[in-house]
Formats: sequence, C-alpha cells, structure tokens
Amino acid sequence: MDRINAQLLSIAQNQPYPLLFATVSGSHLYGFPSADSDYDLRGVHILPLPDVIGLIEGEETIECSQIQNDLQLDLVTHDIKKFFGLLLKKNGYVLEQLYSPLVVYTTPEHEELKQIAQGCITRFHAHHYQGFAQTQWRLFQKEESPRVKPLLYVYRVLLTGIYLMQTGEVQANLVTLNQHFQLPQIPDLIACKLAGVEKSALADNDLAFHQQEYQRLFQELEEASNNSHLPDTPSAKDALHDLLVRVRLAVVPAK
Repeated sequence: MDRINAQLLSIAQNQPYPLLFATVSGSHLYGFPSADSDYDLRGVHILPLPDVIGLIEGEETIECSQIQNDLQLDLVTHDIKKFFGLLLKKNGYVLEQLYSPLVVYTTPEHEELKQIAQGCITRFHAHHYQGFAQTQWRLFQKEESPRVKPLLYVYRVLLTGIYLMQTGEVQANLVTLNQHFQLPQIPDLIACKLAGVEKSALADNDLAFHQQEYQRLFQELEEASNNSHLPDTPSAKDALHDLLVRVRLAVVPAK
C-alpha cells in the first residue's frame, strides 16, 4: 500500500494545475475492491485567474485513464468553481469525494471546505441516492447472469442515503455502514466480490429476496428523507464564494 500511495501522490502532484485535494473513490472507498480494481482518483484543481477571465480558457474538467507500474488509474478532477457548484446542486458524488478518508493529497483549504460543505447537505440528497440505486438495479436486472458488483452498489447507495438522512454524515463504506444496519446478506456478498467470483449467478430465490430488500430500503430512504431534520436548501453559498475567491487569487500562473 505504501508503494501504491506513493504512486497516487506522484500522479496527483504532476497534474497541470495546483490541487485543492485528491482522494480515492470507487470500490476502494466503498469497501469491496477486487484485486484488479481500478484506483478512482478524484479531486479539485485550481485554474489560475488568467485561465478563467481570458479568451483562452483552462480545462474545467480533467479526465485521464492510464496504467502505470501495473496500477490502473482512473483520474477525474474538476476546477474549484465547478466543484463548488456541484456541491450546491445536491450531488452525492462530490460529497463522497470531499469526505473520503482515503486522502492522497490535501491542503488547509481542503479541511476548511469540509467544514463549509456541511451547509450543503440537505434532505433532498436522497433523490441522488434513489436515482443511483434505480440505475444500478436496472443494470442488475438486465444481466443474463446477475453479478454481485451492481447488487453491492445498490445496497451501498441506499444505505449511504439512509445514513445521511438520519445523521447528516457522509459514509460511503459498505462495511462500516453495515455495522449500523446489520444486514446479514452483506458480508457474504462482499466476500463473494473479494474472492473474484462476482460473476457467479444468483439463485432465483436469492433474486426474489434481494428485490424485496431493494424495495424495502428504497422506501426506507424515502421515509428517512421525509422525516429528516436536514434543511431543504443549502446555506453555504456565501462561504463557498469567499473561499473560491481567496483560493483563486492565491494561485500564481505557471510561466
């Protein structure tokens, strides 16, 4: 892991723009990576002022897939303004990236942003997790031999959404989530995924059980949103604006 962390840090530090932070997302964050799982590196870069106000604009989003020393990497970073805008649009993906405990690169402003972004969390983030769960469930149902991976994603997003509605805390790790929810099927599904047999077909009675669980948890997420003490709208826009201006003006353009 030390070698992999060093590689990820080197890749992060060699990006064309300064970074606010870079974290690991995807299956490593969710708690069920296979031995050959990609490393999903996500973060925020900071365009210098001339690249924002001039006619020649900088890259608002940077995407890169590569294999380096047997490490398969999928990297996506957004400019700070775009990322802040996504935070205000009730986007669960960016919350999970921001609060990921798998930190590759950080700054004092990253820690400041985590405090400010608490004011971006609303009860309507439930819609993000419901939509993601519906998409994953459709993918799961379409497969001739349903795989474990999309099923784990269904459980992960539903439990993340319910937990967020109940506590206001972003928790994307399914193993940690299940310490709270205690669903007996989760450890076996994760063990199957980690053993590399995620493509093994599930029995018909298993499919019926998981469909009932999907419907139950989907409804539980709806009820958790309706009963949540989280606000309806974000309150962090002014603080995000101040941080954005301060960070943008501090970046010195490369010569």
